[in-house]
Amino acid sequence: MQNVTLNVQGMSCGHCVNSIEGNVGKLNGVDSVKVHLSEGKVDVTFDSTILSLNEITEIIEEQGYEVENGPAQGESCH
Repeated sequence: MQNVTLNVQGMSCGHCVNSIEGNVGKLNGVDSVKVHLSEGKVDVTFDSTILSLNEITEIIEEQGYEVENGPAQGESCH
């Protein structure tokens, strides 16, 4: 399993949390997803042999949010 924390811009309410957690959480290969609204961060644990980080990012961006390039400062995507 791979753990990443993404910086996501545009989240402002509980609907944003539910939308991201619901849509990312239903992807095949995602073990867990947790939105930290006040910090503008999304923690995702996923199986990188089934799903890529780019696919997760695309799902978030398709919902109208902006994902900053790469994992959050101090986080590793390895």
